[in-house]
Amino acid sequence: MSRMRIDWLEDRREYGMLFVRLIIGFHLMYGTLDNVASWERMLEFRDFLSGHGVPWPLAGAIVSVWAQAICGLLFILGAATRPAAAIMIINFIAALGIAHRTGGYPPAALAFVMLFSSIALLIHGPGKPAVDEWLQRRQRPDSANR
Repeated sequence: MSRMRIDWLEDRREYGMLFVRLIIGFHLMYGTLDNVASWERMLEFRDFLSGHGVPWPLAGAIVSVWAQAICGLLFILGAATRPAAAIMIINFIAALGIAHRTGGYPPAALAFVMLFSSIALLIHGPGKPAVDEWLQRRQRPDSANR
């Protein structure tokens, strides 16, 4: 690859996380839409959690579903990205411990992808374009005037 192409990519490095945010955010929202839209599906998730020995399974189902849906939207927007990532790290560690203790890697692969993508977003931040980055840019002139 020519040096000019590498420089072009390097200049756009911060846009790379946009693609991670979009697919992870879309998957989180798509995967929870049925539970948000249907109480019966939420109760099925409750029963699944109950069958895995989770205490307060209805509360766990509601918290997990709404956390994923809201954090998915936040990831897409690049808003409150690091707090959303921290919540998803906790959520997917729990998912791995609850639903993926057995069965090996293939059934747990998506949960690992979600966990490690959330870790990347926590460490790196949202990149560009993102609401977080826009808000930070707006605050910089104020802090320079103080």
